[in-house]
Amino acid sequence: MFEKNGRLGEIGLEMKDVSTYYGEAQALKSIELYVHTGEVVSILGSNGAGKTTLLRTLIGMLRPRYGKIIFCGVSIEEMEPNDIIRMGIAGVLEGRELFGTMSVYDNLLLGTYSIKGKERKKIFSERLEMVFSLFPVLKERLKQRAETLSGGQQQMLAIGRALMANPKLLFLDEPSLGLSPLLVIEMMSLLSKIVKEWGISLLLVEQNARAALRIAHFVYILERGEVVLKGGSEQVITSPVIQRAYLGG
Repeated sequence: MFEKNGRLGEIGLEMKDVSTYYGEAQALKSIELYVHTGEVVSILGSNGAGKTTLLRTLIGMLRPRYGKIIFCGVSIEEMEPNDIIRMGIAGVLEGRELFGTMSVYDNLLLGTYSIKGKERKKIFSERLEMVFSLFPVLKERLKQRAETLSGGQQQMLAIGRALMANPKLLFLDEPSLGLSPLLVIEMMSLLSKIVKEWGISLLLVEQNARAALRIAHFVYILERGEVVLKGGSEQVITSPVIQRAYLGG
């Protein structure tokens, strides 16, 4: 396995020896994963590798049978999803899970539900303007129903809603899925901008390895629920194994 010296910032998220099961079928096997503050960490792997299971375990939708998940120094593996969001982890699972019949504005408003009342009022307008600065089309379509947006616009709305929760760590599950190549490039550029300008760490699950490696600082490769390769993106991208399996080399 590759390692990278001098990773960015302090450790924000730690997954230590995490094993998750569906019944008696083991889906994650002793996962060790770290996300430092200000980093883009990409998780690559084929369908069934355990990428989505990892995210569901992180946010409390699945409970690990073994191991620890530590965020900002606090163990969160026994917390409920709402409490984990309040801790500062928010994102988008595959499928986006928007409220289709509700307006763009109402979807964004729902992103703040985990923030306490006084704090919500304090940051709502500021956060909304930040989201509009990233995705101007959302401001133009504020009263439009989410289900009438294009696929790319729905992805922007889903990410915008997650950002409204004021997260320290943003996770995204296949954000490039269904987007045109040009939109994928635009999306990755915006995600990189969020990390650099907003001070948010990003945990990015992707099958589009070329797009993910373009913005990642550190990479984990999953196969059958195990980390089989990890390292800095510059190291991983030159690996003959990665070239053959993910980049058509």
